Amino acid sequence: MTTETTSMSTRIQLSAMMFLQYMMIAVWWVPLAAYLKQIGIDGTSYFALILSTMALGCLTSPLVGMVADRHFAGQKVLFALNLVGGILLAVAAYVTSPAVLFIVLLLHMLCYMPTWGLTSAIAMAHAPAEKFAQIRVFGSIGWVLAAVFSVVAVKVFGVAEAGFDTSSLPMLCGAGVGIAAALLALTLPNTPPPAKGKEASIIDALGLRALSLMKDFYFALFIVLAMLVMIPFAAYFNFGSAFLNDKGFKYLTLTMNLGQFAEMFFMLMVPFVLAKCGIRWTLILGLIALTVRYASFLFGDMGNITALYFVAILVHGLIFGFFFVGGQVYVDKKAPESLRAQAQGMMFLMTYGLGTIIGNFVTAWLSATNKTPEGAVDWIPVWMVMTVASAVMTVAFFVLFHDKIAAKKEDEAEPAPAE
Repeated sequence: MTTETTSMSTRIQLSAMMFLQYMMIAVWWVPLAAYLKQIGIDGTSYFALILSTMALGCLTSPLVGMVADRHFAGQKVLFALNLVGGILLAVAAYVTSPAVLFIVLLLHMLCYMPTWGLTSAIAMAHAPAEKFAQIRVFGSIGWVLAAVFSVVAVKVFGVAEAGFDTSSLPMLCGAGVGIAAALLALTLPNTPPPAKGKEASIIDALGLRALSLMKDFYFALFIVLAMLVMIPFAAYFNFGSAFLNDKGFKYLTLTMNLGQFAEMFFMLMVPFVLAKCGIRWTLILGLIALTVRYASFLFGDMGNITALYFVAILVHGLIFGFFFVGGQVYVDKKAPESLRAQAQGMMFLMTYGLGTIIGNFVTAWLSATNKTPEGAVDWIPVWMVMTVASAVMTVAFFVLFHDKIAAKKEDEAEPAPAE
């Protein structure tokens, strides 16, 4: 059960959980495309399939949420997923067959991706939802510090500077972090299944009970909009580096990582904004930032204004922290206790799963249909579409979303009952 106060030891445990959970994927997912090219998979259909495993991995999120809601303690489910996922990632490091690599990485992602929703549910079971961002920020720190593995490999072990990212070493490092995360899960505070012992139907067995929440207009509106937001969100990850490369930027990874550094700062602002403005305005501010990002890319490209490109990068943390993390807080508030893990899983399925897949297809189509006479991508129409789409979603959300739960501010909340 969520408590209004959380002990320092529990906060440290939950923060370490987030740190390792996001470091685990960052260390190998970021350089994956370079590794696939190195082993000759670039240019094949398997290249796209392997890069889609993250989205496909979200398919098991509601099912895993159901297991944590009804059958086993959350930390035990997390232990099993990280242990099996770590082993599968170690196996993937020694596989070069495209078909086999796709299968192994898909199995890994089916274990890994549900942990994003599960760790959120565990954290919010032991800390006030409004303070969740202060714990989740350590996931962003873990993502950024995953670069340490590359530095150590080059500076300490003498690996060639370009050799680490184009080898299977990042996967082995990720596997090691996964095993460490599994062991850490055994030390986490107990998170018993809130609906254990309750009668279950086939819908419950498949982890689909959270779909009942879609009967609520505002919840359904948020989920559908969050899925659609992933279309422009995917454009940033799919084409941000390519766009900056076309504009002559060097050190692309470092430049793009400025967004992750800013994310840590904005994440710490989320509890304050939630308390003072409520969930509704926190989500709206995230959507406004999304519009600002693509307007910055658009007008920066039209006017050749380099500073606007940095604006587009730096608002990444505002978008992610305010809309997506704020959205997780909304889901936690909206879902009954017996469905919270499933509800978080459904959110990740609809956003990082279905939303990402749709976003990948839409952005690929946009880049393929907007070319210069020389065959390069004509970025202005791409950014114009993303700007207009983001603005329309922002206005629609502002006009339609008036959930009383999301409008409540901390100082308007009912006092906690005496213990």
